[in-house]
Amino acid sequence: MSIWTWLDGGVSYQQNKTRGQKISCWFGRRLALRHKNVTVHKTCRISPESRINPKGDTISIGAGTSVSYNTAIQGDVSIGCGSSVNANCTIVGYGKEGQVTIGSNVRIAANAMMIAGNHVFDDVNTPICKQGIRPAPITIHDDVWIAGRVNITAGVTIGKGAVIAAGAVVTKDVPPYSVAAGVPAKVIKMRI
Repeated sequence: MSIWTWLDGGVSYQQNKTRGQKISCWFGRRLALRHKNVTVHKTCRISPESRINPKGDTISIGAGTSVSYNTAIQGDVSIGCGSSVNANCTIVGYGKEGQVTIGSNVRIAANAMMIAGNHVFDDVNTPICKQGIRPAPITIHDDVWIAGRVNITAGVTIGKGAVIAAGAVVTKDVPPYSVAAGVPAKVIKMRI
């Protein structure tokens, strides 16, 4: 058990209620802010066990947003206010062409993955690792629920109020107020 688990009481969703949780959140914000180009609102609840690194780009996390343990946020990423990123998530942006933009009041469940770039593999005579990355933005609008183990691929936009079912692999845009499920994800119903 880590010192942070002891301090925050072992909660999986970063909270700021007890003295130990407040200390944990304070350290989490400080660790995130050690990188230049990172902006974290003072009301954010950031686990010190998360990995927040802009890698030369910019990360912005809005007021009241929570980032849980073992979550990696790297590259060019913007998260609005009142959102939550639960344990073991991976969010990776690749510059302005591959920016990840997450709106306000978005819920991202454990083990979700969003990577705004794909390896180039066109040339069979060159190792894939030497062909670079093709970035494309990911945009998640306000009031979206992304359930556990969802993968969102580069170039996807998820509309306001949408719900993405657990385990879905999202390869195409999802309209506002729809529910998408499956591999690849398809709209299975509308919320309105």
